[in-house]
Amino acid sequence: MERRALTTLLGPRLHTLVGRLRRQAGETATGATRRVNPDAVVDCAVYVNGRRETGRLHYADAYARARRSRNAFVWLGLHDPGAAVLAAVGQVFGLDELTVAQALTDGHRPTVQRHGPVTLLVLRTAAYVAEGELTATSEVVDTGDVMVLLGDRFVVTVRHGASGALAPVRREIQGRPSLLAEGPWAVAYAVTARMVDLYLEVAAHLEQDLERVEESVFAPDRNADIQQIYQLKRELVEFKRAVLPLQEPLRALVSGPDGGPPAGLRRWYVDVEGRLTRAVDRITSYDELLNSILQSRLTQLAVDQNNDMRKIAAWAAIAATQTAVAGVYGMNFARMPELSWRYGYPAALALMATAAFTLHRMFRRSGWL
Repeated sequence: MERRALTTLLGPRLHTLVGRLRRQAGETATGATRRVNPDAVVDCAVYVNGRRETGRLHYADAYARARRSRNAFVWLGLHDPGAAVLAAVGQVFGLDELTVAQALTDGHRPTVQRHGPVTLLVLRTAAYVAEGELTATSEVVDTGDVMVLLGDRFVVTVRHGASGALAPVRREIQGRPSLLAEGPWAVAYAVTARMVDLYLEVAAHLEQDLERVEESVFAPDRNADIQQIYQLKRELVEFKRAVLPLQEPLRALVSGPDGGPPAGLRRWYVDVEGRLTRAVDRITSYDELLNSILQSRLTQLAVDQNNDMRKIAAWAAIAATQTAVAGVYGMNFARMPELSWRYGYPAALALMATAAFTLHRMFRRSGWL
């Protein structure tokens, strides 16, 4: 009886004590209370000397671990985060209010900005959307943006839109620990290189579309629709706005003062700048070619309209001769030629037919019919 009473008395206390010990054991094993990353977090990892640490921590715990280790930083990847998530991330990584506000919205122009110890690199993403056939509403270029926030011990990538996934970038650069050991700027290089490679891929697909449009414009049947050319022109302009403004920020990173990428990474950024120049040259040539195709199609339409007008004028002239003869004989005057002639009516019909035949042959020889 006394043992049962003792068990009843100590049972809740023992349960509380065991729970406390378990939590303490969990904290001892992980170093902090286990927290769960929000859904907007695609991946979060700590890198020490260019190699990824095992486990997936909450970004606050990962940043704390990176600050305790030498040659370490944390890479946090976000996709379409909300205001609450970005506010919490900004509080952990020491981002100011303007930086958080910029990372929350999309549609920014490619640029490089420095907000105190944090560098903001804005890149535009691009992807080609395959279409079975170009139409007046085909959207073959899908764009978005990626913002790279660089600090001393962290890099935060914020991606908006469906294109430009960074999972392949993370896998690729994790296989190059010597490059990743350069720190957060190595991640910025990898992301920039990936975006430029996407630009070249989209440019290659657009070149094929331009070839098809050019063939249809100069084909004998000329079945190219002017609205299709305008739509492709619009898609090319959108792609151009995503690529061309990146030249100046990259040039500033390569040749700018201290505060940019370390010396060991400068040559890699120079290589990316060279590939970007190739993409810009292709886009510029495509734009000029599309303008020429558009002008040629407009000229063809003007020529076709002129030909149609000449055909209409020729047939109107032929009909006018018939109308003139019939009109004269339809006036019902008392004294008219051939009214009392036996063959007057057949002669008038023969005159009308001869005039029509003669004018038709003349217009055919001149190319009007």
